[in-house]
Amino acid sequence: MSAADEITTTQAGAPLALPPPPPDEEAEKITINGNQTFKFDSLGPVVVNKDGTLSRIANWDKMAPIEKERTLRILVARNQIRLADQEKQQGSGDGQEKLSISQSS
Repeated sequence: MSAADEITTTQAGAPLALPPPPPDEEAEKITINGNQTFKFDSLGPVVVNKDGTLSRIANWDKMAPIEKERTLRILVARNQIRLADQEKQQGSGDGQEKLSISQSS
């Protein structure tokens, strides 16, 4: 067992748990168009890819606040379009649950 393996597992061999999310006060908040506020941890927003998979922006924590706001504005619109495309491909609308990545707050 390498040193890296020892760090990522407990003595019982189970993987270590992720740290708890930061309290709401520590979560980064970005407001777009003066009326939509989004809260993010250091991972940033979820990106919906063309094939329907989800990913994150790798350098979100290194972006300037103005970059984050502009990126988020584009990302929200693009994600909505891609989710709608995925619903059309899956034939949603027959009473099935709609695809969504919005926060429940």
